[in-house]
Amino acid sequence: MSPQAATCVSSIGQVSISVKQLPRAIRFYRDALGLRLLSETAEMAFFDCGGMRLMLGSSTLGDATYSSIVYYNTTDIQGTVDLLKSHGVQFDAPPRLVVRMQD
Repeated sequence: MSPQAATCVSSIGQVSISVKQLPRAIRFYRDALGLRLLSETAEMAFFDCGGMRLMLGSSTLGDATYSSIVYYNTTDIQGTVDLLKSHGVQFDAPPRLVVRMQD
């Protein structure tokens, strides 16, 4: 891999966990683990986990078969997608904004 490719991703920005009972999961992560709840919607909740964002997503969204997703930070998402495609990475969907966060 080229040096350019090694610098296109700077850090992990978010990890997503699919859950079946979102309200119950929110109570667990907030009350039992003590993570700070950043925001929530009817289908998602976001927590601060030591500076990294943890997203809980309702498994009722679509027909997803995954249990977790790792989100990486980059300063140029389209440039990073183009670079990764040039290395043979295939994408199921184009990059898109899911939720606007402060960072």
